[in-house]
Amino acid sequence: MSPGRIDERHKPRVVVLGQPKYAGEEYLAQFGHDYDLSVLEAYTHEQTKLLLPQDVSINGPIDAFIIRMGTPPYEPFDQNMLGPLRGCKLVCSASAGYNEFPVDWLAEEGIYFCNTVDAVAEATADMAAFLLLATLRNTTMAERSARAGTWRSAPGLSPARDPSGLTLGIVGMGAIGKYLAQKARAFNMKIKYYNRTQLPADIEAHYGATYCPSLHELLGCSDVVTLNCPLNANTTNLISDAEFTAMKDGVYIINTARGAVIDEAAFKRALDSGKVARAGLDVLCNEPNVDPYFLNHDRVIIQPHLGGLTDVAFQKAERECFENVRAYFEKGVPNSPVRQLRLSKAK
Repeated sequence: MSPGRIDERHKPRVVVLGQPKYAGEEYLAQFGHDYDLSVLEAYTHEQTKLLLPQDVSINGPIDAFIIRMGTPPYEPFDQNMLGPLRGCKLVCSASAGYNEFPVDWLAEEGIYFCNTVDAVAEATADMAAFLLLATLRNTTMAERSARAGTWRSAPGLSPARDPSGLTLGIVGMGAIGKYLAQKARAFNMKIKYYNRTQLPADIEAHYGATYCPSLHELLGCSDVVTLNCPLNANTTNLISDAEFTAMKDGVYIINTARGAVIDEAAFKRALDSGKVARAGLDVLCNEPNVDPYFLNHDRVIIQPHLGGLTDVAFQKAERECFENVRAYFEKGVPNSPVRQLRLSKAK
């Protein structure tokens, strides 16, 4: 018997929340040979609350539950909605971030929660690279000027900042940070990073990255600061007044992580004072009902949280979810659990 399987006579029951459109028909057909795969046709929080218990009542307990990209219509992912999953082995999300999920509650129930590690990483790094160039070249004002017929007469368009020779400070050198470092080297930028732990010397050499042992040291030497860390209790308001004070005057800020990594009140003060020259944001607090201050600011370039939303990233994300399920039932442990479970708890 494989470590994760409870009964080899029955295929594990795997339910996907909404139709998986990107994994590919052939891939899903192959997966369906070994697993009882079905789709819960629910596309909102209320539909899920209604249909999930009905599905369990009719078809029996769910062994693995997969949540595709595009979580806002389903939020909040609370115990009330996910209660019928008690007895489930693992919940897999196609998103890299997981602050919207009750990870601790799932762990207490003995349910693995898995995010995707690499699926959206390069697409998100591409967005960070786009915002990096956009802030240096002041593209929002440039486009407004062109569309208004004033061409390049708007202030601050010429000369723009060139990335070559600037220091890029990466906060969080995980998968996204590594991809971004690769791309930034093509712009001839110097790469420095701050991480919970220093990377091995050969990995640093591969990415041309120099480690800073403290966040403030990194902030003090960076011309552009990019945030690529997950949102959790330790990173909420990670960048606040003291951190802005530690930065160079006229710094550029890029955030493709989560809005709440930055203390928005402190962020406003830094923008108003000119401490932050320009910011490129793919994420903000309280999306989509974000503070109009940022939407209307001439020195803030905004995208509507599109970082990981590409066709290739969607395919990778859905497949990572299925491969987490496969790993659990073949090896007893999924590929990317956010929390490790005590063996006595894991089912």
